[in-house]
Amino acid sequence: MEGRQRRSFTDDYKRQAVDLVASSSRSVGSVAKELGLRDSVLRRWVEQRGARRTTRQRSPVCSERTSGCAWSATF
Repeated sequence: MEGRQRRSFTDDYKRQAVDLVASSSRSVGSVAKELGLRDSVLRRWVEQRGARRTTRQRSPVCSERTSGCAWSATF
């Protein structure tokens, strides 16, 4: 039985794919689907490179129009 041919990817391509996951709020599965990859492959690349999503820091935002402060997410 003849299977699919195994694809190979450059380190630069892998880095860009991992960066896309790390810098967006999208799931690994969503990014993998867009790139035509299996999510397990992209997840492995993310784990191998130790990529972390950028976390949002919450800070208070105060204005004269409101009687108090509200929390706002900033990057």
